[in-house]
Amino acid sequence: MSSVSLAEVRSRAVALLPGREDWEAVRRDPKADLVAGVTVAVVALPLALAFGVSSGMGASAGIVTAVIAGIVAAVFGGSNLQVSGPTGAMTVVLVPIIHDFGRDGVLMVGLLAGIMLLIAAGLGLGKLVRYLPIPVIEGFTAGIAVVIGLQQVPAMFGIDGGEFEHTWQVALDVVRRWLEGPHWAPVVMALAVAAFILVAQRLRPAVPWSLVAIVLATVAGSWLPVDGIGELPPGLPVPSAGFVSVSGLTALVPAAAAVAALSALESLLCATVADSMTVDESHDPDRELVGQGLANLAVPFFGGVPATAAIARTAVNVRAGARSKLAAVTHAVVLLVIVSALAGLVAHIPLAALAGVLLATCVRMIEVASVVALLRSTRGDALVLVLTFVVTVAFDLVDAVIAGLLVSILYALRQVARSAVVERVEPFGPARGLHSEEEHELLKKHIVVYRFDGPLFFAAAHRFLLELAEVADVRVVVLRMSRVTAIDATGAKVLDEVISRLERRGKVVMISGISPDHADVLARLGVADHLRRDNRIHSRTPEAISRALELVAEHAGS
Repeated sequence: MSSVSLAEVRSRAVALLPGREDWEAVRRDPKADLVAGVTVAVVALPLALAFGVSSGMGASAGIVTAVIAGIVAAVFGGSNLQVSGPTGAMTVVLVPIIHDFGRDGVLMVGLLAGIMLLIAAGLGLGKLVRYLPIPVIEGFTAGIAVVIGLQQVPAMFGIDGGEFEHTWQVALDVVRRWLEGPHWAPVVMALAVAAFILVAQRLRPAVPWSLVAIVLATVAGSWLPVDGIGELPPGLPVPSAGFVSVSGLTALVPAAAAVAALSALESLLCATVADSMTVDESHDPDRELVGQGLANLAVPFFGGVPATAAIARTAVNVRAGARSKLAAVTHAVVLLVIVSALAGLVAHIPLAALAGVLLATCVRMIEVASVVALLRSTRGDALVLVLTFVVTVAFDLVDAVIAGLLVSILYALRQVARSAVVERVEPFGPARGLHSEEEHELLKKHIVVYRFDGPLFFAAAHRFLLELAEVADVRVVVLRMSRVTAIDATGAKVLDEVISRLERRGKVVMISGISPDHADVLARLGVADHLRRDNRIHSRTPEAISRALELVAEHAGS
């Protein structure tokens, strides 16, 4: 490796680490950051507990993740306003992982995902999220909300879930078993908590109603037959690396890739939302991947679950007046203090109450107006949104994103191919580059000009072939290529086939207006070489027509 490339690598690495501007931002308004951090911690506490339980790793894992990831991702991330920790979307991915590989498997998946995120940051892949179609984002967001809701069914009905591959199967089985012997206390508590949060949030959005609901439900739970979350260890566990020896490492790679993709996607989308809520903030997407990568490397050693940025907590952070990374760090420290001081009380929080908190979160996750607007926009957007949603709920998030992207790409190609037009230049069209008298004269002499507009690539090439295959009663065909926007190997080969077919039928083919770049593609593929030798490729259409008239005259005189 040359010294120049080493310098570039070093410069790239330095650019991805915290810089002076980060600490300058901290000094702007530390008081506002401290207040925002405390506010976010109050909101994050019940969510961290709920997501820890929902993932299958336990409430303490949720708190550990919120504390460790909250600090590491804030310090090393690319956004001044982002708040990271356990999220509902991540629990959707983690439930089947813990089912297949156990707790150590989940910790190892988090570690591998952290490494993948760092590699993605080094490759500069953070900017690619801007190309993700909106219908895909809305479809899997709505799907995630439904899956999170289905995950709460066992806690809501007070029945342990059975062994099934998909969440909806577990939910159906729990409902079936509950109907055999209904037990109303946890159901009423979960629905009451969710309704209380949703109604109160509309009236006074600045108040952390989820925490209020948890306190009230915990008090009520002392008189009701509902299960609590159990004892929490005070403080953070001692770091351990025992899980690194987990067997079957290669089997964990696909799951780790799914976790890394989700962490990157949710974090970068969240950072974009945070930027849009302010007037002077702009995140660095690759640095954000570094922050999430390092957070996921650190969290497993303390027994936490894979982390990502949390849109709800980040929004609260922004609304509370956060100005720098200090707010997110403060939120993590306050969470640690609360849990260390009140671990005994936290253990009595009913599982049904946490289920209610997450049910309310699911409702708020779905932007109904945005979904309805997309469903009404175009058939392609509606199809992509519905497909992504259905696959998310029925199968898993990664399959849903892949399916949504594939359909989006196919639909986009179809639209681009439709924009390509092969058009015969008819008389009475001076705007097309020829005067009407000249056009009449050309037609009398059996010379016709075809103009191609748009891309000549694999999705449009077949239509191009069909359009020109039926040319009749013509001696010279001029292919006007000045408006071709792109050409690929398939398009070039089809062009070659069109030329050959026309020539086999006795037509003389000429090309005009082709750009140098497109001419290079044709030359490299050996397309129309004989036209170059015979002076039948011209930079301008009038030149091609003049040459066509000469050929017609020569043919008439022979």
